[in-house]
Parts: sequence; C-alpha cells; structure tokens
Amino acid sequence: MASRQRQLFFSLCGCLGFCGALTAVVSAALPFWLGGSVLCRTGADLVNATGPELDKFLGRLSYGLFHGEKVKQCGLGGRPSRFSFFPDLLSAIPVGLHITVIFFCGVVILFSSVATGFFFFNAFGRPYETLQGPIGLYLWTLICCVCSCLVMVLFAAEVKLHHLSDRISNFNEVNFVFQAHSEQYDRCFWLFFLVFVLHVINLLLIHLAGVRFPFQDSKEAELGGGAVDLMY
Repeated sequence: MASRQRQLFFSLCGCLGFCGALTAVVSAALPFWLGGSVLCRTGADLVNATGPELDKFLGRLSYGLFHGEKVKQCGLGGRPSRFSFFPDLLSAIPVGLHITVIFFCGVVILFSSVATGFFFFNAFGRPYETLQGPIGLYLWTLICCVCSCLVMVLFAAEVKLHHLSDRISNFNEVNFVFQAHSEQYDRCFWLFFLVFVLHVINLLLIHLAGVRFPFQDSKEAELGGGAVDLMY
C-alpha cells in the first residue's frame, strides 16, 4: 500500500482513538450509567397499593461510577437526595468489584491515549521498535477492546448479580424498605459500548492499512519451510 494511503488510515485511527479516550473520560465522570424506578415496598404494603396506585410509591434512581441521585416516594411526595460511592456507600456496595470497574475505565483511557499517539507516530514518523511500530498498534488497540468490554461486563454483573440498586436504595434506611422496580442502562453505559466499537473499527483499519497480524509472518515462514523439506 502506498505511504499516503497508510498515513490516511493511521491518521483516521488516531482520530478514532482520541474520540474513544475522550468518550471514556466523559462517560466515567457522569452519573448516567443506570437509571430506573424504585418502589417503596413498606408504604405500598401498608395500603395494599396495586395498579395505578403504585405510582405514588415509585421513586427514581440514577447513578454512575462515583455519584448519583435518588428520589424516594413513600406516598407523601418525593424526597430527592444525592449520594457518592466514596466514601458514603463503601459499606453497602461490593467495593472490590466497583473499584475493578473504575480501574479498567482508567486503563481504557490511558491506552486509548497511548494508541492515539502511536497511530500518529506511525503515520508521520519512523518507528524503530516493535511496540512503537505497526505491530504494536494491534497490542494497544486490543488492550482497549478487552478492557472496555470488561468494564461493561463487570458493571452489568455488579448491577444484576449484586443488586446494586437495592443496596443503594436501602442504605441507612430504618423505617422503609425499597425495591428496584425497573432498571435500564443509561447513556454513559452505551457510550462505553461506543468506545469498544471504535477500537474494533481501528483493528480493522490497521489490517486494511496493510499491517499483518502479529506472528502471521512467522507462521507463513514455517509453512514455507515445511513445504521445501517435503520436496527433498
């Protein structure tokens, strides 16, 4: 492939990598990873609320990786309040899993920035080492793909398997019991899915730029040597 075309592909990859890093920063900082409604079970049971009457006992809940907001509805109007995971909810949430999600978010941001720099370096510079050359681009981009996928999987596990919404709603509650009524992943979760898609596109663009997958050359050399041996 001509050098101009390769520069164009690598420049496009660099722009996509920068967009991925910026999107990861924004989505990690905003409290819009999950939203839903929370039912005040104690109040609903007291009056045997059913059907449309349950709306008087349905509050709202929205949170991200660091903070969020909840509105309690127990039949007497909404009571909004804000909360932070650190240090307020450390005793209520699965801390190890939550910190792991934040850690992989940081890895995605870091390596997306690194990959962006190396894409432009390969487009306009002269790489001289493996990790700085074209083969290294697969490594940095693959790390971003795997870590962004892990962020979504681990956050979904925290929400569904550990009932994170119930834990947040019932934290420091003495008189009322709350239950998650509906949950849906919000815009920041899907922004992280977009980050994953951007890095998958970068992997395809690297291949279209004419860069072979790692170890592909060595395998072809081994196959070629075996064919020569068979001839003799």
